[in-house]
Amino acid sequence: MPRTLEGTGSAAGLRFAVIRSRFNEDITKRLLEGALRALRAGGVQEEAIDVVFVPGAFEIPPVASRLARSRRYGAIICVGAVIKGETPHFEYISSVVSQGIARAAYEHDVPIIFGVLTTDTVEQAEARSGGGRGLVRDAGSRAVGVMECNRGYEAGQAALEMANLMRRLPGKRMGKASMRKKSR
Repeated sequence: MPRTLEGTGSAAGLRFAVIRSRFNEDITKRLLEGALRALRAGGVQEEAIDVVFVPGAFEIPPVASRLARSRRYGAIICVGAVIKGETPHFEYISSVVSQGIARAAYEHDVPIIFGVLTTDTVEQAEARSGGGRGLVRDAGSRAVGVMECNRGYEAGQAALEMANLMRRLPGKRMGKASMRKKSR
């Protein structure tokens, strides 16, 4: 039987950072609360969580990159809300933020969880940040209940899983600096 590696287990010894955009504050506040609730439910102690505030979603990637480079965190969670308006600004911001977060994760070999909502309306963002309820489905896609939908909570769960998975994977964590040394 093949060996299975999963990101389950204790959060003991792990630190987490949550970066929260202040723009669309009612929504991002609930996303942050959801992420913190998930981390606490996973056994993370308060002193092992750092929360960093940035003005808007555009400012998330460089902060995520700096935190990842520090090697202090098992995972970093990014929460924000970019809501479509009547100009192409939405597309530019959404693209830059998602690409920047992905680049930081790849360059520094640290899980950086994308909990930034990109929605067409405020109502959609509210529904995805704990202001609405959604159907809970089983493995067969049958509705088995109704539960609050909070993408921040889901991001917190993903951070716990990925931090645990990364510490179980073989090999040494490699960031950009380590990769440069190897190529010489």
